[in-house]
Amino acid sequence: MPSDKIDPVICAAIDIGSNTTRLLVGEPQGSQLRKVMEQRAYTAIGEDAAKNKGKISPEKIDEVAEVVTTQVRLAREMGAEMIRTVATAAIREAKNSEKVAKKISKEADVELEVLSEEEEGRYAFLGATKSLGHTVDGTIAVVDVGGNSSEVIFGSADGGVEEVRSWKIGSGSLTGAHLQSDPPSASEIRSLRDAIGDYFEDVEFDPPDQAVAVGGSATSLRTLVGVVLEYETLERAVRVLSSDPIDDVAQRFELDP
Repeated sequence: MPSDKIDPVICAAIDIGSNTTRLLVGEPQGSQLRKVMEQRAYTAIGEDAAKNKGKISPEKIDEVAEVVTTQVRLAREMGAEMIRTVATAAIREAKNSEKVAKKISKEADVELEVLSEEEEGRYAFLGATKSLGHTVDGTIAVVDVGGNSSEVIFGSADGGVEEVRSWKIGSGSLTGAHLQSDPPSASEIRSLRDAIGDYFEDVEFDPPDQAVAVGGSATSLRTLVGVVLEYETLERAVRVLSSDPIDDVAQRFELDP
C-alpha cells in the first residue's frame, strides 16, 4: 500500500539587507523549521548608498552579486530545491533600485524580489512567530530594527498580521549620522538618543501581550545581555558597546563587526 507520507523539501532564503546579506537553508518539520545551514556576509549596502547620494555604486553591486551567487551555489549544494531571494530597505530606497535588482538577478541566476515595507513586516512576523517554540495568547508585537528601516508588526499567532508600522530609520543610518568615534563618545551617544527620541516622539500604540525582537541588532543584543531585553539590560549593552573599539567588542563576543 503506498505511503501518504510527503518527504520534506529543503528550501533556502537569501535576504539582502542594509548591513548584511544572509543565507538560510532549512527543512520544514511540522510547524517548525530545522536549520540546515546559515551563512552571512557583511555587505553594507546602506552605507555605500549614503556615500553616493542615494545610489548604490557599481563596485558594491558587483560585490553583492558575487555574494549572492556564492550563496545560491551553497544552497544548491545543500540540496535546496527552492530558493527565495529578497531585498529590503537599502535596495528598495536606492535611486538605482531597478538597475541593482536586475544586475543581481542576472549574475546570480535568481529572481530577486524587492519587498515593500508591508511585505517585509509580514515576513518578519511570520518568521518570528513560527520560531518561538511556544504558544502565545493575545497580541504579539514583532520589532525588527534593520540598517535603514525599522518595523513594528502587530498580530496574533492564530490570526496573523493585523498591522505593520514602518519607519525609515535604522541602526546603519543612525550610526552614520551620529557616531564618528570608535568607541563613541558620551556626547555622540547623547546625540543619537536625542535623535531617536525626537523621531518617535509622536508614535503611540497599545502595549502587546508579548514583544519579540528580531534581526541582526536583536541577535547581537541577545549575545550581549541574554534573551530578555529590559531597560537595565539595554543600558548594560550600551556600556559594553561603547567601552572599547567595535572590532575588539565584536571579537570578544563573536558579533558581526
